[in-house]
Amino acid sequence: MAVDQPRIEAAVREILSAIGEDPDRDGLQETPARVARMYTEVFQGLEQDASVPLSTTFDIDHQELVLVREIAFYSMCEHHLLPFHGAAHIGYIPGGGAVTGLSKLARLVNVYAQRPQVQERLTFQIADALMDELGASGAIVVIEAEHMCMSMRGVRAAGARTVTSAVRGMLRENPSTRGEAMALIHGS
Repeated sequence: MAVDQPRIEAAVREILSAIGEDPDRDGLQETPARVARMYTEVFQGLEQDASVPLSTTFDIDHQELVLVREIAFYSMCEHHLLPFHGAAHIGYIPGGGAVTGLSKLARLVNVYAQRPQVQERLTFQIADALMDELGASGAIVVIEAEHMCMSMRGVRAAGARTVTSAVRGMLRENPSTRGEAMALIHGS
């Protein structure tokens, strides 16, 4: 399903009118088209198959933790259509020794982040994909993010960060392995 840009443009024109603005005034004339193009970009994850980034693996017989920290992401809160952004930390223990390219983990984050989303779902979708698509023996995903729906409206708690985690397989079952992963995530 492709994004219907003309329909978005019409909706944005209506929103501008509904808040008391003139969508034809200088400065706003191109706004509906800009928003439509932006939505096409920020919601491109809706068009992407999350299994694709993890479809390339390398059999190097590695069965220890692989961890990538600080994967920056931007997403859009599905409740208010305002951005939330932060960093994802992803670790997994390869099942059968197969690993994926490190950039593929960042691509996986982007596929799920570029959809109307909530942070909790984003966290478990990434962990589940590592288990299902890679056949990982264990996975851990920790996401830290600031939500504009909380920072710029409502309680206006600017700078507050929400932290979510999802832990699967060996990393959930073995407290020492989980502790090692958490220490690496936090840089200690």
